[in-house]
Amino acid sequence: MVNVLKGVLVECDPAMKQLLLHLDETNEFGRKFVIQDLDETHLFISADIVETLQDRIDDLMDRLSFPLAEK
Repeated sequence: MVNVLKGVLVECDPAMKQLLLHLDETNEFGRKFVIQDLDETHLFISADIVETLQDRIDDLMDRLSFPLAEK
């Protein structure tokens, strides 16, 4: 019997990969979403979590960026 999972291949830097693995391990979205950890820059994740994940990362990046003040 063959098991088929619908997913998305994600390529990212090692730091972002560690963040995604941390979110998966802590059940940040209420469930596991990483299907397979492929190598140091690639993950195979559930397709239905991609939009939620992008929104969460965009919010995080917005909180970490600083506006440039002109002198």
